[in-house]
Amino acid sequence: MTARKILRIDAERCNGCGRCASACAEGAIEMHDGKARLVKDSYCDGLGACIGGCPTGALTIEEREAAEFSAPHPPRGCPGSAVRILGPEAPTPSGAPAVSQLSNWPVQITLVPETASWLDGSDLLIAADCTPFAFADFHRRFVRGRSVLVGCPKLDDAASYIEKLAAIFARNDIRSVEVVFMQVPCCGGLVRVVRSAKEMAASSFPLRLTRIGMDGSILDSTVE
Repeated sequence: MTARKILRIDAERCNGCGRCASACAEGAIEMHDGKARLVKDSYCDGLGACIGGCPTGALTIEEREAAEFSAPHPPRGCPGSAVRILGPEAPTPSGAPAVSQLSNWPVQITLVPETASWLDGSDLLIAADCTPFAFADFHRRFVRGRSVLVGCPKLDDAASYIEKLAAIFARNDIRSVEVVFMQVPCCGGLVRVVRSAKEMAASSFPLRLTRIGMDGSILDSTVE
């Protein structure tokens, strides 16, 4: 142990945006329970490359006793779980190659912190993970202008989805939610999950339910 510069994270100031985790090439920062955490002292080089992107001032560099820097190779954790604001391209002109309209990351329900900055004040799309493959115009019709969450009610833990979505609904000003799901019976479980989470959070946003056929058509779309 030697005295050296190392990252300090103020958990009370951290809003869970995940920008620091994305900026840390060494994998020293991971997101846990919606907060940034220093995984291990030895993974932090103390240079502070992560600090500039923090919108709340939760990150500082302090000098204290810490293990010598020795970053893991490859970095710990999954880079795909880091929260990101992607900034979608402008709408695609007629005849031009399609561009992504996705504006947030991650999208998998389990990985999304309920305090992610892009949730508050959003119109939210909650999609069964098969729907983008069935509906050809998915980005233009459903993704544009929305924050996106994706999950599978058959293969994943529905109870954990209810708990996570209820926390998201309770902590954020959600303006509207559209659930897009397939016509197969098991996919309707996503509707039950979202309804249960909405009730648990005592939320009042409008909820649209859109069912996609296996031929890629919209079978029905209703608001409740």
